[in-house]
Amino acid sequence: MAAKIQMYSTDWCGYCARARRLLDAKGAKYEEIDIDVVPGARQEMQERTGRTTIPQIFINGQHIGGSDDLHALDADGRLDPLLK
Repeated sequence: MAAKIQMYSTDWCGYCARARRLLDAKGAKYEEIDIDVVPGARQEMQERTGRTTIPQIFINGQHIGGSDDLHALDADGRLDPLLK
């Protein structure tokens, strides 16, 4: 079964685009929650993460962090097991 991935993001964010590119390259399916479009999404993200920056990424309900955190997991070889 594929991992459930959620990403709080916006269309204009470069870090969000970077995270998308990595997830797309891995063939991962993910749900994007656009904090500029979805009512209450920004507040929900802040309550779930304690952070205000985007993207904020969850894999199977576990908060991964942002784009740099996602890329660090990949560089350490720890991302692929999470995506299975």
